[in-house]
Amino acid sequence: MKNTNISVKKLQSYGFLLLAILLCGTAHAKVNHYVGGYAQIGEWSLLPSKSDYAGSVGAAGGVGFLYELQAGKKYRPTRFLMDLGVGAAGGMTAYMQSSSKVEKLENQHDLMNQLFDYVYDIRDRKDKYTNIAVNVPIMFGIQYKRFYALAGMKVYANIYTKSHSNANLTTYGDYVEFGEFRNMPEYQFFEDEKVSTATKTSFNLDLDLSVEIGGRLGNVLYDVGYDVPKSRIEYRLAAFMDYGLLDIHSKGTKSALKLPESYDINPESKNYIYRTRTMVDNLEMNDIMSTNGFASVVKNLVVGIKFTILFQLPEPGQCVICRDNYRSSVRTYTGSRRGMKYEE
Repeated sequence: MKNTNISVKKLQSYGFLLLAILLCGTAHAKVNHYVGGYAQIGEWSLLPSKSDYAGSVGAAGGVGFLYELQAGKKYRPTRFLMDLGVGAAGGMTAYMQSSSKVEKLENQHDLMNQLFDYVYDIRDRKDKYTNIAVNVPIMFGIQYKRFYALAGMKVYANIYTKSHSNANLTTYGDYVEFGEFRNMPEYQFFEDEKVSTATKTSFNLDLDLSVEIGGRLGNVLYDVGYDVPKSRIEYRLAAFMDYGLLDIHSKGTKSALKLPESYDINPESKNYIYRTRTMVDNLEMNDIMSTNGFASVVKNLVVGIKFTILFQLPEPGQCVICRDNYRSSVRTYTGSRRGMKYEE
């Protein structure tokens, strides 16, 4: 955690330095201001390290508003860019596990007082995560003719996260003396039961490295004189990537299943073979990222396409006479008629 804090502080320092350089450079440049919005769609993954899972697969979309500063020499196609904004994003991603995961209640006793382990065998498990987040980007870049590129940071605050887990469950008894006993409902040994759980969870605050590369659409004018009309609306289409630098999940020590305390069966209940399903009915699962040994770190990754529209803000018009406080009525006549002089 200490190294992470140091790296974040370094990134902040570099960001402020870059901002200062850009602002100093714009002091003697032609500066234009734009406001606009964007919409994006892409693939969303949560990447675990040191885990049996390679990563999740899903989709995400987002919208937002932004302000952009463009600066450069007059009538030159190269422009420096700075973007600030706020956005909202939502998506769903899922981990899938086809292999079996076994958990046990050890040293239990059945109706005949035989010692056995009650085994839960989970397979074809799927954990879906639904997430809604707000983000604040600060991006710097360059624009040349139709091409542009931006890079910077985005702070992601996850405001709503929910997990949906479902799997196939088989239960059986592993007896010390007799081996495995399966498919015996009177002992609550069942085959291919469906189990599912929905749980509200949370993700940590994230800091994403963001890169955006694309081009401007439509008619683009550059290398032109001041008297040539120019469009005050820009359209852009780009590919983007947001990669998380921080661990967004809280390391957990929970088991995959919320197991009961002990083997529970009531042979005194009438027709107990059909009525007692206490070992599987209403059985809940913990979301996979909160379980023990899932991953040491989980990082965010979103890649996709982004459409942006920008509107140039009005700028002062060209002045005809640029001397301060000029008024024709202020001019006074001095001297003779032959050598007329006017002074202000």
